[in-house]
Amino acid sequence: MPWWGWIIIGVLLLGAELFGVDAAFFLVFIGLAAIITGLIGLAGLELAMWAQWLVFAVLSIVTMVLFRRRLYQKLRSGAPGFKGGLAGESLKLEETVAPGDTCRVKYRGTTWTVVNGGTSVIEQGSNVKIARVDGLKLIVNQ
Repeated sequence: MPWWGWIIIGVLLLGAELFGVDAAFFLVFIGLAAIITGLIGLAGLELAMWAQWLVFAVLSIVTMVLFRRRLYQKLRSGAPGFKGGLAGESLKLEETVAPGDTCRVKYRGTTWTVVNGGTSVIEQGSNVKIARVDGLKLIVNQ
């Protein structure tokens, strides 16, 4: 494959990861490996087709193993001032909820299912504390 073909493939993979597909940074490293393989050809080092694919595969695997986890954690580990969990925070219920029953509440820009994890009825308008998060449910106590 000509050097420019590798670079085009690399740019397309980078663009797909950054603008469309959330592939957890795998496409970034595959795209970088394709671009580096193209740059090797641009530098004048003529490789056989099998050697180009070998360089591409080795670069993809090595960069993913060595750098992906650290980079992904660094970029996705959380914005400043954002805690990892909701447990311990308070919210206001807009309806009465009996023990074990559920209701829907808008909180932090989305709608959650709230479960009364306590033993007493929670009245409408009460502030409750989030005891824990179970999947997409907030387990609350008064």
